[in-house]
Amino acid sequence: MTEIDSTAAGKPPELQGLLNRTLYHPLAHRLARALVPTPVTPNMVSIAGAVIVMAAGVLYALVGTPLAIAAGLALHMSWHVVDGADGALARMSGRASPSGEIVDGLCDYAGHGVLYILLAARLDDSIGGAAWALAVGAGVSRAVQSVFAESQRRTYQWWAYGVPWLQNARSDGKGIGVALSNLYLWAWRKMSGPTQRVNALVASAEADPAERRRIAQIAKQAGRSTLPVVAIIGANPRTILLGLSMIAGSPLWFFLIELIVFNVVLVIAIMQAAASGRRIARLIAQDRQ
Repeated sequence: MTEIDSTAAGKPPELQGLLNRTLYHPLAHRLARALVPTPVTPNMVSIAGAVIVMAAGVLYALVGTPLAIAAGLALHMSWHVVDGADGALARMSGRASPSGEIVDGLCDYAGHGVLYILLAARLDDSIGGAAWALAVGAGVSRAVQSVFAESQRRTYQWWAYGVPWLQNARSDGKGIGVALSNLYLWAWRKMSGPTQRVNALVASAEADPAERRRIAQIAKQAGRSTLPVVAIIGANPRTILLGLSMIAGSPLWFFLIELIVFNVVLVIAIMQAAASGRRIARLIAQDRQ
């Protein structure tokens, strides 16, 4: 195994926050190892993750007692374990594929879509129809923010460690999965700007191991400044913030954070990524001259 692909079986340390490193990822790998000898498939695990998120929504919105809210937070946090286990199981069992990525993404969006509907229904009791506008705005914001954050992390893994992802796979064909994956990639490309230039430089160096190692080092250096900002709009902070918002008595605070605070962070992250992409492309091109 080469230096570049040494993390193909998991995420590198710089992509793992405290909860991922100490709780979610260790438990996800244990769960995946336990499932390897069973008939359970990665797609089944992805579907189970969606059901867990929906169940958390029921506890938050339809039950709403202090005990139910605590259980909802614990259940929502357990989703992160299951969400990591489907990919780990796919790698351990040799069943990793672009179609699996699509199913995983669809399940994540479906589960959280139901969660937001349930939260909006609860908020409707206190502020009326405005709750639905807030929920739709927050949901769309989450989708856009998540596309950017996850794509930036996956792009970083490709640049720095040679781990391919959805954009490296062919997406020809028909069907809802292909259409949604193409929409996902289209949205990311619209936000990624100069990143696309670096993608071309990385792809052109795939047949040159020495050049790929050099690019990987440049990418790792750049990631030290960009990855922490991207992490803010990832899934982990949202889960905790939603739990705190429900403890405070309403999902309103969570929706407002997604609509205002996280969109400000998204703009900053896009600008930072663009500057970083231009700098990386310049460094690669300079050393090739």
